[in-house]
Amino acid sequence: MNERMLADLFNHLETVVMERLDDGSFRLVGCVPNWFKRFYPEAVSRKEGLRLQDNSPFLENFCIDAESFWVGKGAGRLKSGTFIEMDPLGDEYAMEASALCSREKKILLIELLGTAYEDRKAVLQKARENVLFREYLEEEVCRRTAKIRLREEEIALRLVWATESRDKDTGAHIRRIGLYSEALAKALGWEPQQADDIRIAASMHDIGKIGIPDKILSKAGKLTSEEFEIMKKHTEIGAKILEGSDIPLLQMAKEIALGHHEKWDGSGYPRGLTGKAIPESARIVAIGDVYDALVHSRIYKPAKPEANALVTMTHGNGKHFDPKIFECFLRILPTFRIIRQEFHGTETMLYLERPQMTLFRRP
Repeated sequence: MNERMLADLFNHLETVVMERLDDGSFRLVGCVPNWFKRFYPEAVSRKEGLRLQDNSPFLENFCIDAESFWVGKGAGRLKSGTFIEMDPLGDEYAMEASALCSREKKILLIELLGTAYEDRKAVLQKARENVLFREYLEEEVCRRTAKIRLREEEIALRLVWATESRDKDTGAHIRRIGLYSEALAKALGWEPQQADDIRIAASMHDIGKIGIPDKILSKAGKLTSEEFEIMKKHTEIGAKILEGSDIPLLQMAKEIALGHHEKWDGSGYPRGLTGKAIPESARIVAIGDVYDALVHSRIYKPAKPEANALVTMTHGNGKHFDPKIFECFLRILPTFRIIRQEFHGTETMLYLERPQMTLFRRP
């Protein structure tokens, strides 16, 4: 089977085949499918190689892992997992990238999943419907409107996708961040529904890390400045995953994913927002996230005693943190300690249901 026949076959399979060139660009092999032209219209007429990284942070980060795979001349293929791209018209496309080696050539495949992805979504939606129906029969607590059911189904689907995350530190951390955020929101006077929403939305604050290369996400030491710039992109990747929904909970999750590393004085990222320009939900999550990171060990650092952590955080009051929310955090610190005690392990299973625990009893 010659190269022309192979290119025609891949075109019918809605797969783009490219060869990685020495300058880091990619040469198209065979025909250019119409769906690919929507993202790279220059692919038809351009003679030099394409720079895929310019349009997609997902592909940019996957290519970092792919380079290691190609250099090692690995057997089989390296797969990216499913990612979503949006064309200039706002249409979403589910894709999967693969890296492989063929006769000393570095090959990149980009496959349009199409109906296979939609079928998978339908199966997941049906499974979620069945779970809700059983809960309704057993507990009689699932009398929800169609909008609420749709909201929970969408959350479940996105969280299933997020289970492909490779960050080993996130299991118990995710649960604690949600509960810290709920406690702060209630203490700040949020309505019960909003406080419950932030409990779930905050759990998705680092969902964008699914787009960060393994060698950076799992690095045991301090990141270089170049690696840290890549790590910072998890905020924008997370926002992109969660954007486009009219469901308030997911809108909140998007603003948290994008803004939880912003700082009160404007020195944060990715947009350098200051003060109340940072969404309040993101300002709440920032405090819980920093507290939890300081008092728990990570692959790159040991845990700090809480007293030392509080000294560090106090130095950031009015710089990193909203002073009003930080004051509230100090006031309900006993609640944070209860949450830490209840969820101190490293479990990786994320339960969305509210735990059966007394969070607001007096110590």
